[in-house]
Parts: sequence; C-alpha cells; structure tokens
Amino acid sequence: MKKILALVLAALMMLSLAACGGNADVDPTTATANGDTTAAADSDLAYIKSKGKMVIGITDYAPMNYPDENGAWTGFDTEFAEAVCAKLGVTPEFFVLADWDAKTNELNAKTIDCVWNGMTITDDLKDGMDISDPYVINAQVIVCKADDAEKYATVESIKDATIAVEGGSAAEKLVAELGYTNVTPVTAQSDTLLEVKSGAADVAVIDITMAKAMTGEGTSYADFTYTASLSEEEYGIGFRKGSDACTEVNKIMAELMADGTLDALAEKYELTLVK
Repeated sequence: MKKILALVLAALMMLSLAACGGNADVDPTTATANGDTTAAADSDLAYIKSKGKMVIGITDYAPMNYPDENGAWTGFDTEFAEAVCAKLGVTPEFFVLADWDAKTNELNAKTIDCVWNGMTITDDLKDGMDISDPYVINAQVIVCKADDAEKYATVESIKDATIAVEGGSAAEKLVAELGYTNVTPVTAQSDTLLEVKSGAADVAVIDITMAKAMTGEGTSYADFTYTASLSEEEYGIGFRKGSDACTEVNKIMAELMADGTLDALAEKYELTLVK
C-alpha cells in the first residue's frame, strides 16, 4: 500500500513540475492572443518591431514633412525618421493626421506609433505622451503680407488684428495667453496662410520653420513676410506614455547627432539643432 501511495505521489509531482515548466519555451518577446502576460505586452518597441513598421503621424508641414513633386513624403523629419527606422530595422509608414488636436488619442488607439512632425514640446503634451529629447529650435512668428510688415511689426501690434492659427497648436495657446480673442483656428498651419491671402485674417502666427519655407521670393506666397517672434521653443517626437520606443529613439538620435547625419539635414533644410 505504501509503495502504491509513493508511486501516486511521484506521478503527481511529475505532473506538477510539467505544469510549472510548461511556459519555459515561450518567447518572452511575444505576446499571446489569450491574454498571457509577456514582455512584449509591455514593450512598445517590441510591438513596433513585430509589425515590421513604425506608423508615423504627420501633417503637411514644410520643411519638416511635405510631398515632393512626385507625391512622396520628404523633409527634415521625414528623412530623420527614415534614418532612425533603418537603425531599428523597420519600415517608416507616414500617416496624415486629419485632426492635429487628436494626436494623443491616435497614439493611444495605436492608429500611429509616434508623432514626428515639428511638434513643439509643451507641459500639456507631456501629460498625455512621452516626448523625445528636443532636436530642433523653433519660434512662433507673425506672418503677414509684405505691405503690412510695418503695421504688424511687434507682438502688441496684432492685438486687434484677426489672427489665423492652427487649432491645438503652440501658436493658438500663445495668442490665448496674450489675451487676444480675435482668433481663427484652422486645420493645418499651411491653411493659416490661405486665410491671410484671402483676406479672412490679417496675420497668421506659425512656426518660423514654415514661415521661412513658404513665404518670400520663389514661393507661393512671394508677397508675404514674417516679422516679430512671440516665443522660442523646441521640437520633440511624441510616443505613447511609458513607451520604451522613446528611449530607443533617443539613443539613435544621439548617434545621428554624433555622426553628423542631423547636422547635414539641418543644413539642407535651414534649421537649427538643439545642441
């Protein structure tokens, strides 16, 4: 009887050990569909690599992201993203955000994996996403028709003007902080220039990077210029909260700073890097 009992106990122990070791061969970088908790379930970087692509949220914003004559995306941020994705071993896929204000929701819904589009770093944005190290210096400037340059030469001079801004942008926040209420939010920064051109707005407040690229001789807004600066700021790349992809991109960014890749891009697109 004791011998039989011993055999039964031994068999039960073997079954117990088998059950405990049943997950020993599970790849810790792979999440399962039945809800198992694995490393990949918590790793945004593993999720992106498992897809083989990084979906990058952008808008049409020269010189950061804009279509070339063949309709392909180009620009500083486009080339920067392509260089980072090459080091990550994934393909960049550019996704045009219909509503810039919804970028955090798009991140959380995993429609996109990051926002890489000359995004100004603000405390408000930090509440909803992780943001990379800053990489480009920017400023918000007044843009108007060249004939109105003297009229709108200072920040105070636009107090009673009709001001076009991109909805949800740093510019919209700045003019609100100044107490200016005659403000027209539009979908994209480029649309602010259309507002001024049509006469619907007196001035636009946009990033100096766009102002340099889209106004003056040789552009579609040859009779436009930019005057006073409202503020200086820095651009960063937005990721989901707690994303380890942000940490990895920061490492690669440092490498591209050190090897001169970003210096060459900054010179090409006439931008100033954060050093």
